[in-house]
Amino acid sequence: MMSDKIVFQSFSSGSCGNCYFLHADDINGGAGILIDAGVSMRRLRQELMRNAFSFDNVDGILITHDHMDHIHNLGPYCKRLLKPVWMTDKLRGSLATHWMTGPYLSGVVHLLNKDDWSEIVPGSIRAKYFQVPHDATQTVGYCIDIDGCLFTIMTDIGRMTDEALEYASHSSTVVIEANYDLGMLRNGSYPKELQDRICGGHGHLSNEECADAIRKFLHPGLKNVFLCHLSEHNNTPMKALEACKPALEGSSVRLVALPRETASPLFIL
Repeated sequence: MMSDKIVFQSFSSGSCGNCYFLHADDINGGAGILIDAGVSMRRLRQELMRNAFSFDNVDGILITHDHMDHIHNLGPYCKRLLKPVWMTDKLRGSLATHWMTGPYLSGVVHLLNKDDWSEIVPGSIRAKYFQVPHDATQTVGYCIDIDGCLFTIMTDIGRMTDEALEYASHSSTVVIEANYDLGMLRNGSYPKELQDRICGGHGHLSNEECADAIRKFLHPGLKNVFLCHLSEHNNTPMKALEACKPALEGSSVRLVALPRETASPLFIL
């Protein structure tokens, strides 16, 4: 059953916190998920309510990795939402010993299938994960099948992989990191060691690397590209968009740079 409406919203996208909402209306009443848990319960409630949603519209939570800006509020989410939290076995092992999350995971964690789709919301939402290079315990991107439409998200990715490109090449919506402008990074205030960590293949994706990836996964069914996790000090939305727009020349794909600290509009996909 194809959805009457699929919507996407970013509540925060950057080192200050990351949390995304994906929801489909359908004949069964709808299904929704969160990706990462980087905003407070209070903000989560407020942002959902702005568009007439509530905690009841969240049926599960996907976790990409164990860095603080992605799991800072996972403990309260587990304790108060009592919704299934999906992650890999390796991430479960890490988060089970983390002081902010360990005491709250019991009874809510569900493990993702390693080589097949996981039924996040049976009949409505399923997901497959793929590993991406980043300096966390393990970092994954997701291809999400939401009522027949494919949605791929890859945030905090040090370099593009063939597997990530393959999923994006079949998706109608792609959320992809455009973290830094190389000139701003190299001429900025960050120490050389941190600069090298960011652009060394296990840190983050630059604007130009993002644009190159878009050129490779652009296909006739692509409708939306959202640029996520822009750096506060080493990038601007204008620079990210200017770098990536040429990769979409001649297409009708919507290109959006997601705000760092505030919520985006609610996008109909």
